[in-house]
Amino acid sequence: MKRGFMRHMNPPRIVLFGFAAVILIGSLLLMLPFASKTGESTPFLKALFTATSATCVTGLAVYDTFTHWTGFGQAVILLLIQIGGMGVVTIAVALSIISGKKISLRQRWIMQESISAPHVGGILRQTRFILKTAFCIEALGALALSFRFVPMFGIGRGLWFAVFHSVSAFCNAGFDLMGVSKPFSSMTAFTGDPLVVITLSLLIVSGGIGFLTWGDIRDKGLRFRRYSVQSRIVLVFSAALLVGGFVCYEGEFLHNPGTVSSGGERFLAALFQTVTTRTAGFNTVALDSLSSGSKLITIMLMLVGGATGSTAGGLKINTLAVLVLTMISAFRGKASAEGFGRRLSAATIRNAVAIFLLYLLLFIGGGLLICLADGIPLMGAMFEAASAAATVGLSLGYTPALSAVSHVLLIALMYFGRVGGLTLMYAVVEQDRLGSAVRLPEETVAVG
Repeated sequence: MKRGFMRHMNPPRIVLFGFAAVILIGSLLLMLPFASKTGESTPFLKALFTATSATCVTGLAVYDTFTHWTGFGQAVILLLIQIGGMGVVTIAVALSIISGKKISLRQRWIMQESISAPHVGGILRQTRFILKTAFCIEALGALALSFRFVPMFGIGRGLWFAVFHSVSAFCNAGFDLMGVSKPFSSMTAFTGDPLVVITLSLLIVSGGIGFLTWGDIRDKGLRFRRYSVQSRIVLVFSAALLVGGFVCYEGEFLHNPGTVSSGGERFLAALFQTVTTRTAGFNTVALDSLSSGSKLITIMLMLVGGATGSTAGGLKINTLAVLVLTMISAFRGKASAEGFGRRLSAATIRNAVAIFLLYLLLFIGGGLLICLADGIPLMGAMFEAASAAATVGLSLGYTPALSAVSHVLLIALMYFGRVGGLTLMYAVVEQDRLGSAVRLPEETVAVG
């Protein structure tokens, strides 16, 4: 009966249930008494919040990761981060490959949905590439960070810190163990440290541009014009957002000199804040010291997030790019949206609009409900809601003290934000089986 039920579920629903199952198992493990340093069982809602945040690679926390969780609890969180970053289905297929089991066509179809691959063909090769790429980059990041953390904390703890933060950064999770110095301090102790800042920035960007883009780089080297349109869109628009964000934060720190102490530190702080805002969740400066304008810019960058098929969340840079290209084409009087020598399909534009509006509704609705439930400032509520919906993890410090109602809201936002807008819509709404066989009469509606 159960196998028959699963057999008739579409891939989006399997992805939804897969993430939910991992979150539930992670919650139960974190509730074990030896998972917390108090030796007591962590309340279910708190454990559920932490497991959701880790699996959805968000980074919002109700407990400081180092001071509350034991080595076992930290290992559970790291495992959830790795599973969430790679994708539940990716990990499941990888285990099947390792065990020598045959991968069915249905499993390949589900895998295609999970990683947003353009077609089913070559999906196993793509899975192997994803795993190799992820583990190699994480290993290199851990090696680089060990040169800083081993001298600070000793060999055992230093290597654990290096591995934990490398995986957390590449998976764009934002969980940290820097509570060893001060709870909830994130990476503020390393604001002017080039080794830590640049290493974490490279890890975050590497995870955020997506495995399909890495595939193009592997196959075509630096011949940018031969990349797929999707890869070119990701790289060009990501670079534009990074440059724009850097200029904004550099101006913020220049006019607010109390935040950072020197020109070199200001450069590193602006660089890291620009990178981490795109769904990573670390911070090297106190976010509550930012001006209202910079907080608004941070919210906007958080909502955009990384690339489709990456470890990052958000409505995705691909979605923003399609909307921008559509707007430009409309202003130029084009009959259809165009970009990089190609015409964008109507389905692509329709999906982009739907995803944008969905995230907007989740962000605004969640923020307003949190504001009403806990009475915190609207900007603070919107910031926490955007961080959750875009699976970023940056916080103005309100999350730990929020009520149970707000914690449930944030859990829902993190979950829906991670599984993705299209996955959510396709899982909940039955698709039109008739396709375009039946068409209603067309009508022109005035807009603008």
